[in-house]
Amino acid sequence: MNWQETINFVKQIPYGRNANRENFSLVISENKGTCSSKHAYLKDFANKNNIPNVQLIVGIYKMTEANTNIGTMLTDNNISYIPEAHCYLKIDGETVDVTSKEADFEKIKSDLLEEIEIETYQVADFKVNYHQTFIKNWLKESNATFSFEKIWEIREQCIQKLSI
Repeated sequence: MNWQETINFVKQIPYGRNANRENFSLVISENKGTCSSKHAYLKDFANKNNIPNVQLIVGIYKMTEANTNIGTMLTDNNISYIPEAHCYLKIDGETVDVTSKEADFEKIKSDLLEEIEIETYQVADFKVNYHQTFIKNWLKESNATFSFEKIWEIREQCIQKLSI
């Protein structure tokens, strides 16, 4: 498969967490992947095939019921949004999101709070730590009444909803 065919193929693979978040080749063998594993797989493919100008990005955005298909989990908990870490690619400066067939970066673009470029090996521990630190700081700055653990639990329920 060439680069564009590989991108199209990965976009068709169902959304779901892999058995080992550090092994993004599981996207192919398990025929599923998250935003992290799918985009890390593509970045690795680009690296191995000398495809230039491909960046792996983690963006933190305001995850809402309007921009992410999470049901009423936030409304049920009286929360307007939760900062969510989302991986995608920038290819020649253009954002490419293959998280799912329905993925549409435009839905979250205006809700982006921060973006950083990462390497493929950082989609596991680094991304989780970066995301959790961001949420902890957000909770402090907003004087939230929720604990980090409660927000993370609600976030996990939202992510499970995406896998259905």
